[in-house]
Amino acid sequence: MVTDAPDIRTTCPYCGVGCGVIASRTTDGRLEVKGDPDHPANFGRLCSKGSALAETLDADGRLLQPRLHGRDANWDEALDAVASGLRAVIDAHGPDAVALYGSGQLLTEDYYVANKLMKGFIGTANMDTNSRLCMASSVAGHKRAFGSDTVPGTYEDLEQADLVVLVGSNFAWCHPVLFQRLQAAQAKRGTRIIVIDPRRTATAEAADLHLPLRPGSDVALFNGLLAHLATVGAEDTAYVAEHVAGLDDALAAAQALSVYEVAAVTGLDAITLTRFFDMVAATQRVVTVYSQGVNQSTAGTDKVNAIINCHLFTGRIGKPGMGPFSITGQPNAMGGREVGGLANQLAAHMAIDSADDRDRVQRFWQAPSMVSTPGLMAVDLFRAIDRGEVKAVWIMATNPAASLPEADAVARALEKCPLVIVSDVTDQTRTAKLADILLPAAGWGEKDGTVTNSERRISRQRPLLPPAGEARADWRIICDVARRMGFAGFDFASPAAIFREHAQLSAFENGGTRDFDIGAYGAVEDAAYDAMLPFQWPAPKDQPPGGRFFADGGFFTGDRRARMVATPVRSPVEAPSDTWPLRLNTGRIRDQWHTMTRTGQVPRLFSHLAEPFAELHPADADAAGVEDADLVTVRSPHGQVIVRALITDRQQKGSVFVPMHWTNPYASCAHADALVAGHVDPVSGQPELKHMPVAVDKVDADWQAFVVSASRPDPAGAAYWSLARAEGGWRAEMAGIDHAGMNADRACALMGLAPMPGDECLEVGDLARGDYRLALVRGGRLAGLVVAGRGPVAAARSWLADQLDADMTGTQRHRILAGRMGADEPDRGAIICACFQVGINQIADAARAGAQSVDAIGACLNAGTNCGSCRAEIKRIVEVAHVRQAG
Repeated sequence: MVTDAPDIRTTCPYCGVGCGVIASRTTDGRLEVKGDPDHPANFGRLCSKGSALAETLDADGRLLQPRLHGRDANWDEALDAVASGLRAVIDAHGPDAVALYGSGQLLTEDYYVANKLMKGFIGTANMDTNSRLCMASSVAGHKRAFGSDTVPGTYEDLEQADLVVLVGSNFAWCHPVLFQRLQAAQAKRGTRIIVIDPRRTATAEAADLHLPLRPGSDVALFNGLLAHLATVGAEDTAYVAEHVAGLDDALAAAQALSVYEVAAVTGLDAITLTRFFDMVAATQRVVTVYSQGVNQSTAGTDKVNAIINCHLFTGRIGKPGMGPFSITGQPNAMGGREVGGLANQLAAHMAIDSADDRDRVQRFWQAPSMVSTPGLMAVDLFRAIDRGEVKAVWIMATNPAASLPEADAVARALEKCPLVIVSDVTDQTRTAKLADILLPAAGWGEKDGTVTNSERRISRQRPLLPPAGEARADWRIICDVARRMGFAGFDFASPAAIFREHAQLSAFENGGTRDFDIGAYGAVEDAAYDAMLPFQWPAPKDQPPGGRFFADGGFFTGDRRARMVATPVRSPVEAPSDTWPLRLNTGRIRDQWHTMTRTGQVPRLFSHLAEPFAELHPADADAAGVEDADLVTVRSPHGQVIVRALITDRQQKGSVFVPMHWTNPYASCAHADALVAGHVDPVSGQPELKHMPVAVDKVDADWQAFVVSASRPDPAGAAYWSLARAEGGWRAEMAGIDHAGMNADRACALMGLAPMPGDECLEVGDLARGDYRLALVRGGRLAGLVVAGRGPVAAARSWLADQLDADMTGTQRHRILAGRMGADEPDRGAIICACFQVGINQIADAARAGAQSVDAIGACLNAGTNCGSCRAEIKRIVEVAHVRQAG
């Protein structure tokens, strides 16, 4: 129910930090958001994405009513079609011919009823989630080591540690609010930071030591660390003797390589390795934070266990400032794990392969068709759809035709699947366009339920607005379908009722034998649920909630002892070759989220990076004949993308980085996951997204253009295009391989603007050089602009995008056609701080005027004072400005 309270406390829907948000109405009715100073995850801080949440809440691009085979329908028709379609497939082919694929964007209550329907009533475990792409290896590693999927520590450990090791995590960009907490500890108490990452990222810029290891060599590195810890006598012998098993086998695997062999495998020199080993060995309070660079690998589970081995061996676990720490990428990946959202899990951290757990859950649910074996994991699930074994799939709040490995093959599988049901907020994703039945789901700001962040903290997401159009909550849609299929047990009246049952199941026949227990909330009343403050599990009945795990043992194995796991070094499934000489790494950028269905609506989130790119080392670019800002094709045996070359020595030689975010409708050919093979970790089923052999070639375009328009540009006829929102309209990059010249008709067509009576087309061109510029003036104001040339276009892009609807009188016409402002109008340059829209030129000018530090720049310009994710870039700009000034 939408509240009339002036301030609504809710939770951010982006990464796994789980920041608290306060939403309020301004006097003119607009919604504003700010960080919640009382939320223990963020204490008032928000990143650039979270700060822009209010700008994502309009109905532009929303799916507003159900659709059946392309036609609008009412909810009764749509729900009947889903229920009868699933029932027909089950009756004809059995329950394993249907599947559900969910998302860490679902709330826990949505996840719970979906899991209950599939695994207890339909009777199939073919329910997986895009969290399989995020943290499945961490789940598997936890279960092998601890007997349960338990994150031992808390965010406070980052502030209490003396050394924090960041592995496979661009923390500054992907979890910026936590990174600010870590940097504050670095400044106040001298916490040292080690970053292990092939790329010299913004996070590495803040490190005391950066280890640019060879991609995929993490197991060798942490095996080497374990062997060193044993050599220098860092073992906590009492802890290991009482609480740990498997030491001998784990040590034998770790000691198989000498330090020099570890150096050869990792590509690191022995001096750097020894410095890393010594820093860890000499420091008691060590936290190892790891994320997708560890998990997204065919050796992901072994990487996780190699890290955990070092903490178990030294007893550095579950105590203040100590422990391995998995940081999830999605807002409710943890909540999904709690309710059994993965194909090899049951609810409440119980296991499908345990007869006792299956019996317990079946009795609690009074379920007629309890599963007995694990289902298909994400990659195998869509391959089974392709083979025709799965004939109906329900996809919720995710876009697998863009985000899964072999994305083009996934799209082809969905094209031929007899029944594809998609619940989403938009019909614009690649997956939604392949749906037979589209169901409009409530989005952030409309949802009501809970999420769990990376430190096991459960927080409320509260509605700020009524659902757009006819959109409904996912839990309600699922329950309506379940009842239409004839199943009892889905008569929930509210998310509070679902949460109560979820909490009751967590405590059912538990007695401390399972880690996940929130029994204290098993009888929570609706009003108390509505007002519920963030709390950390475990929260058993009549006991204080939260805390750390395993400081004194108490693992959830049969003998209550942890397991050190032998992790032999294995080669990647595919290695570079003469044909495919580079290793592809995919990942996130600072200001965008997943496939941009939400962040793509916000102009300022495009101001830092507005176009898909491939980050290349200068030597690799030179070998491919590529210069900075050239268009390039990145190819693999599975697909290709066309993106802009970004040449930098921050990239490791032999590797290329392509961000994951750009898909239709924002780019012509930039699905990074279309390049990636579906190789998976044999334990976790998580795919390898960090090590795919590829080749890079220059694209010889006949023309390129930068476009600004009040209307959505029309890239018809362009071989390459990417679109981004701008204030008052759009900006675009385009290129063509035709030999047709640019003229007014073509330029207006690219802008998506048809000239009207009274419009002016201001043209200037240099035919010999191939340069062409056109400004369309409507009612005396700028409606669109095309700046074209034979190669990459030089223009003050941020300034030009800001000129939409500008007064086109006087000298402004000449400035816009020239593509740059006059001397009386300062050029911000490329935007560095998205929160306050501060550009590189402003930062450099302030540095030359005497601002000698990042904090000084913040005092002058506010840059870097909100989310902090731009601070590393500001530091580089300040340093360069001072060097040039000194020279």
